[in-house]
Amino acid sequence: MICEVCSKEIEGKPLRVKIEQAVMETCPECAKRGTIQRAPPQKTVKKSQKLVKKTSNRPRQRKRDVYTREEEITEEIVEDFDEICRQGREFKGWSREKLGAEIQEKVSVIKKIESGKMVPDIKLARKIESKLNIRIIEDIDEIDLDQFKSSSSDGFTLGDIVKIKK
Repeated sequence: MICEVCSKEIEGKPLRVKIEQAVMETCPECAKRGTIQRAPPQKTVKKSQKLVKKTSNRPRQRKRDVYTREEEITEEIVEDFDEICRQGREFKGWSREKLGAEIQEKVSVIKKIESGKMVPDIKLARKIESKLNIRIIEDIDEIDLDQFKSSSSDGFTLGDIVKIKK
């Protein structure tokens, strides 16, 4: 066996050592440079475990993040949400602290939203909408791809599908 640090031949059993987040097999001399690690536990399979059959006839289901057409995102935050939130808060005469207390969020979150440094998720945007009586969530229209299809090409291009906001 060769030491992974100094490349010398290791006499005897190598030591597993962690040096700067890397676990290596080293000689006793190089092992002083890091912390000695325990050997990883080896998997042992008992004979009784091998013979056990599955009693259920139902196939195992894997959990996946699969989105169907019904689960697609149908709402998004408007582009000028920061101005709308600030104006709505000022219209009510609330401070950022008061708004934060009403929607149970930190003042720093309110500051980031109003400065445009943070885009609120849909759940937080709903809270802000309900407390300030404003609209910052818009519905995404279903796009009929047939109306954008170019007659000159066989398929869709990115320009056929993209909706440009102004």
